[in-house]
Amino acid sequence: MSRRRVTGPVVRGSQVPPWTADQRLLDRDASSDWAHSDPWRVLRIQSEFVEGFGTLAELGPAVSLFGSARLREGTEEYALAGDIARGIVASGCAVITGGGPGIMEAGNRGAVDADGVSVGLGIELPFEAGLNDSVDLGIEFRYFFVRKTMFVKYARGFVVLPGGFGTLDELFEALTLVQTGTITRFPIVLVGTEFWGGLVDWMRTTLVGRGVIAPTDMDLFQLVDTADEALAALAPGLPRAAGAAAGSPTEEDPPTDGTGTA
Repeated sequence: MSRRRVTGPVVRGSQVPPWTADQRLLDRDASSDWAHSDPWRVLRIQSEFVEGFGTLAELGPAVSLFGSARLREGTEEYALAGDIARGIVASGCAVITGGGPGIMEAGNRGAVDADGVSVGLGIELPFEAGLNDSVDLGIEFRYFFVRKTMFVKYARGFVVLPGGFGTLDELFEALTLVQTGTITRFPIVLVGTEFWGGLVDWMRTTLVGRGVIAPTDMDLFQLVDTADEALAALAPGLPRAAGAAAGSPTEEDPPTDGTGTA
């Protein structure tokens, strides 16, 4: 009798195991190592995508804001992040952060202060304390790449304040996705000329200078210093200008002829 069997798309051939899947499933004395195997991880990963998509599907327009967890309340960057977040809310968007302390907390707190939607996308790490208290809508992820997908998928722009490796990771992923046409282009705003200036100079002199990126790639982001400048740079991706709340017409809110019709 042939031992060649097909399970889904996998042809096992001579590799058919001596036990059945049901036997392993129902074995009371079986090891719990299965919970850490790669096939099970695929289901966990799938569940995280489903949870993220389901939770954020009706979020509406949003901007993702990044920065260091170590720049706490009392620093200039913390105050600036809060100002930018309040402006983002006034522009009709939710604020998405990594949900942690520092700049992330400032962004979430600014959104709450402005009566906006404050989203925190956390990550399970040994040294992280969980989501900050200013998160209205929060998800804790196991996998970085799932979390990073949510930052990109639901954002109309990225605001990147001073930060470390995690902040750089988000920045360069967004630049790569936009540069390669993998996603629709959106505003990417670096905040802090003193902090980011050296990196930008290196990109211009070394990356462009050596021909490993195109000169036009330097146009994929803007470098600013103030909250007003950051919001102006974000404007192409926002549903309305910050002044629209006071009655300024926008593309989505066209001027009327005085009778209530456009």
